[in-house]
Amino acid sequence: MKTLFSVLRIIGLLALAIILAEITTETGDQSIFEIYPMFWLILGVILVIAIAIEVSVAALDRTLFMSLKPDDRAAYEHSLAVKKQKRFAWFKETYDKLLDKKPVENEEEIILDHNYDGIQELDNNLPPWWLYGFYASIIFAGIYMARYHIFDGVTQKEEYLAEVAEAKAAVEEYKKNAKGLIDANTVELLTGTEDINSGKAIFSGNCAACHKIDGGGGIGPNLTDSYWILGGGIKNVFNTISEGGRAGKGMVSWKTDLKPEEMAQVASYVLSLHGTTPAEAKDPEGEIWIDPDARVDEVEVEMKDSTSVEIEMGYDETEE
Repeated sequence: MKTLFSVLRIIGLLALAIILAEITTETGDQSIFEIYPMFWLILGVILVIAIAIEVSVAALDRTLFMSLKPDDRAAYEHSLAVKKQKRFAWFKETYDKLLDKKPVENEEEIILDHNYDGIQELDNNLPPWWLYGFYASIIFAGIYMARYHIFDGVTQKEEYLAEVAEAKAAVEEYKKNAKGLIDANTVELLTGTEDINSGKAIFSGNCAACHKIDGGGGIGPNLTDSYWILGGGIKNVFNTISEGGRAGKGMVSWKTDLKPEEMAQVASYVLSLHGTTPAEAKDPEGEIWIDPDARVDEVEVEMKDSTSVEIEMGYDETEE
């Protein structure tokens, strides 16, 4: 028994050391053994010290026992036996109380008169642990009924829906401030000087080869006019950069090379080129794109020639 307790103490000490190490160090999803291999050595030292302590205590106990006189040894062993007997007697008494059953030698006191082919029935009481659990379930059922069927308490479904709504709101709030989670549905036009300059640098290094440095168009279309092949506006331009253009037309997907915030910066820079005058502008391609979400109180269409028109849109700022 002493050996068993010693082993359990050592295991408990090692478990405590690992738990404390995991709590006090930030290792994320990885184990502390993966982040700090040296911890194996530390754990080994702790194990050796724990075994040494247990062996030393056992040796000291044995030495003290052997130093006693024979009569004292017998008295000591007798006291240990009595303590052990009392301890197990207490466990047995508690166990019998929980079951509330008659000892085997007293079963004749509760034998019923029924006799079925020599099989007799004992009139044992229901175990107290079962009765207490049954009474507790009755009390719980009464409280539950009053809470949810009389006083209109919040049901589990309502709690779930409320928590889901809170979680969605938290996710949306997080997305507003997390540039890394930008997509074609959440992207917004960037107008800050720093973002535009970053977009210009990325455009010059990756896009100018096809669209020219001023956006006038070369292999790719002109980015300065009002004509768009795949739609204008920040969302469409971002999606074109992310997913690529029409199949077989040369425009590749940049989502594996550029981060979402970088694609938003490039798209914003491209839109900032609208209305500029490139040195050698390529002929318009696609169709004139009008933002369906833009507020427009007045639209003027002027025929420039037989192949192009000019559209001017405006709104009354005094109505804001």
